[in-house]
Amino acid sequence: MPWISVRIETDCQHADALTDALLDVGALTASIEDADAGTPAETPQFGEPGSSATPGWERSRVLALFEEGAALDALIAESARLAGMTTIPPYVAETLADQNWVQLTQSQFEPIRVSERLWIVPSWHEAPDPEALVLVLDPGMAFGTGSHPTTRLCLEWLERMVTPGATILDYGCGSGILAIAAAKLGAAGVLGVDIDAQAVTAARGNAERNGIAARFEDSAQEIRGQFDIVVANILSNPLKALAPAICAHVRPGGALALSGILSEQADELIAIYAPFLRLEIADTRDGWVCLTGRKS
Repeated sequence: MPWISVRIETDCQHADALTDALLDVGALTASIEDADAGTPAETPQFGEPGSSATPGWERSRVLALFEEGAALDALIAESARLAGMTTIPPYVAETLADQNWVQLTQSQFEPIRVSERLWIVPSWHEAPDPEALVLVLDPGMAFGTGSHPTTRLCLEWLERMVTPGATILDYGCGSGILAIAAAKLGAAGVLGVDIDAQAVTAARGNAERNGIAARFEDSAQEIRGQFDIVVANILSNPLKALAPAICAHVRPGGALALSGILSEQADELIAIYAPFLRLEIADTRDGWVCLTGRKS
């Protein structure tokens, strides 16, 4: 049976109430995302360093799914009333054809070649190169499947930097992809931390699936010690707020890589980190940069 996908843009004052109201009037699912995601105006998610005291995104996008034939005008009007909105918001609707969603999802994730020897392979695929260093990773709720330019930039940097026995801190680990890659490249004492409990759970599962020993913890817990290599692939605002903490965990002579940074944000990040260590642009891809440096 086909479904109807509905997209409504609103503000953070009404997004939660509108989402609940859409479910009350019969939406099969409803969720909220940042309407500015992937742009310089993207804001940190709830509770992340650098986020505002008011939860939510000022420009929010509410996504809902309805059965085919739903009376959308009436349902959205009623949802707006229940949410306390004085006007009915405009919406965009799109018909989604009935499909085998599992098969469709799997078909969208093919093995990714990061370098001559490093591949990222979903669990339902065979490794294209039996001699390759393979990261088995399925798409899930945590960021980091290897397809995003910032993840690729960090993986390429780690492959150049990791030496046997090196200690690694992956700050904002998401799926754990960078920490797992570092362990497979020969690092020891690998630690990944994230503010999102679901990410920590996903990372632990991915580490087990890949047969590597790495620890993943909530970033609210105390991080002890310094590391040979620290990598943080998050957003620019949290990177600004976390500069002292991140740099404190880089040992003297150790290396740091930051990504999740748009090209136009690089100079500001370099200036903010300058009191701690000197950063420079190591690589760029599709408008994103990777900043790296060594601690003196």
